[in-house]
Amino acid sequence: MVTQQYDCIVVGGASAGLTSALYLSRQSLKTLVISKDIGGQALLTDDIENYPGFNEISGFDLMNKFQQQVSAYGAEFVYDEVVSVSVNPDGNFRVKTRGEEYTSTALILAFGKTPRNLEVPGEEEFRGRGVSYCAVCDGPLYKKATIAVVGIGEHVLQAAVYLSTLASKLYVVYRGAKINEDDDLYQQLRTRDNVEFIRNSTVKEIKGGRILEKVIVASNSKEDSNIQELQVRGLFVEMGYVARTDFVKDLVELTKNKEIIVDKLGNTSREGVFAAGDVTDIPYKQAVISAGQGASAALSAFNYIQKKHGKNTIRTDWKSVKIEQK
Repeated sequence: MVTQQYDCIVVGGASAGLTSALYLSRQSLKTLVISKDIGGQALLTDDIENYPGFNEISGFDLMNKFQQQVSAYGAEFVYDEVVSVSVNPDGNFRVKTRGEEYTSTALILAFGKTPRNLEVPGEEEFRGRGVSYCAVCDGPLYKKATIAVVGIGEHVLQAAVYLSTLASKLYVVYRGAKINEDDDLYQQLRTRDNVEFIRNSTVKEIKGGRILEKVIVASNSKEDSNIQELQVRGLFVEMGYVARTDFVKDLVELTKNKEIIVDKLGNTSREGVFAAGDVTDIPYKQAVISAGQGASAALSAFNYIQKKHGKNTIRTDWKSVKIEQK
C-alpha cells in the first residue's frame, strides 16, 4: 500500500477544521481533511444568529458554505475516522484511519466531538459501503434510492429533512418512544409522501454483500417483539456525538477532562501538532471562536512547514511583507 503524503492533515470537519483547511489550501499547501462528517455539532443548530455576516443561518447551511469554500481551493476530503497517530523517524506524522494510512509534515487536531457509532453487527463491515455518519457528505450519492436514517432528537430530524429531498424512499428509524409533534422539522417530514417513520425502534444488524443491502430493525418495547427487514441502499447514523481523544493521549498533553492543551497560537505539547476548536482547553465553545482558532492553528502550521523546508515564514498575516528568514 502506497501511503499518501500531505503538507498538513486536518482531523475534523467543522468550524475549526474547515477554517484551518481554508487557510492552508489558499497557500497551495497539499491539505487533507479527515472527518466522519462535515459540520459536527453545528448540524444540531437550526438557527445561528451570532455568526458574523449572517443575521440568521442554520448550522447545516453554514457548514455547507464552509466546505464549498474549502473545496474550491483544492483541499481533499476523506470521510473516515482516525484511529491512531504516530511519529515517523523522519519527524512526519502517520495518520491511520479505519481504511487507509496517510502521512503529513504537520497535523492539526480539530475534531471536536465524533459521531457516535451504532455498535451493531455489520456496522464496521459496511462503513463507507452504505453506512454513513454524514448526510451532507454522502446524501447526494443516494439520489432516488431507498435509504434509512437512525437516531433520536433534532439531529436525526434535521438529517431526515435533507435526505428526504434526495431519496425516493426514506425510513426514519426513531429510537425514542415520543416525538415532539409540534417540531417544525417533524411537521415537514410527516407531509412528505416518501418518508416513513418507524418509532421506538432501532437498527439491530446491517447486512449485504459487496455493499449494504438491508438493515434489521427491532422495536424497543418489551411488549412489542416486532422485527422488520428494510431493503435499503444506505443507512445514515445520527446517534449524537462523543468526545474521543484517547487516540492522541500519547501524542499531546491533555487536561484531566481529556481536552488538548494549547497555547494562544494553537501549539500543543508536540512540535508540529496543532489543535483548534472544541477539542482544546479553550473554555468558550462557539463556532466563531473555533473558526478563529482554526485560522491561528493554520498560520502556526504554515510557519512550521516553512521552517522545516528552509523557507520564509510569516510574522503577522498571509500577505504581510514582514517575513523572517530561516
